[in-house]
Amino acid sequence: MDLFVGIDGGGTGCRAAVADRQGRILGRAEAGPANIASDFAGSVKNILAVSDAALAQAGTVAASVAVGLGLAGANAAGAVERLRNALPFARMGIETDAITALRGALGDEDGIVAALGTGSVFGARVAGAIRQIGGWGLALGDEGSGAWIGRTILSTALRAAEGFTRMTPLLSDLLTELEGPQGIIAFSIAARPADFARLAPRIIASDDPTAAAIMACAKADIAEAIAVLQAGRTLPVTFLGGLGPHFATLFVTEFPIRAAVGTALDGALLLAREAW
Repeated sequence: MDLFVGIDGGGTGCRAAVADRQGRILGRAEAGPANIASDFAGSVKNILAVSDAALAQAGTVAASVAVGLGLAGANAAGAVERLRNALPFARMGIETDAITALRGALGDEDGIVAALGTGSVFGARVAGAIRQIGGWGLALGDEGSGAWIGRTILSTALRAAEGFTRMTPLLSDLLTELEGPQGIIAFSIAARPADFARLAPRIIASDDPTAAAIMACAKADIAEAIAVLQAGRTLPVTFLGGLGPHFATLFVTEFPIRAAVGTALDGALLLAREAW
């Protein structure tokens, strides 16, 4: 029996599904983050763990399947070839998680996808041609993402502590909780994007003026990315990721919003079929 494994991996976690040619799901599993640019060794470990667990449910092994992997960091130079050499699968298709998310979300339709979770990345399909923008990682981009929101609030807290900007209750609370500027610095040195992103729900829910200003900047950055992909058209926009539902509510009067027809795992399974 021909089996296909789809793996969707990002900065927060990765998921796998095993399907047969009829599309029946025979196994599912979840594991930790899989950003192959920021933590290659940890990503390989989690990819193997999630695939092994899903394949065990399906009663098969890695050597007998085709695998489609949609992974954060797959746009980094050399990352895909390095991953191919580290995994045991004979047949692999590897793309960024943005591409598999877009393919799963849009089905056969044209449109735009805004994937907003730990990181941020955007894509569009027009007349069959796919374009991705963003997805550069926290050091170079990820505007509007959970990690960007978390990092920005901590940076603002440091500026407030030094008198560059107004101290607000939220900034004061964060400085106290993290034991002052030195504590924030210590946190930042060890933090991965997912650690910064854990602050995002608190910022989104806060009525603190600094939180509101940061969220306004995030919305503006997202709007700019969507406008680049629209290029004067009026394509429907699908919001994905942990922060997707929140931002979708902010854009209902600006863009036509369309629900996803499938998931990033569906897109990864399509990639696996093409790798067969």
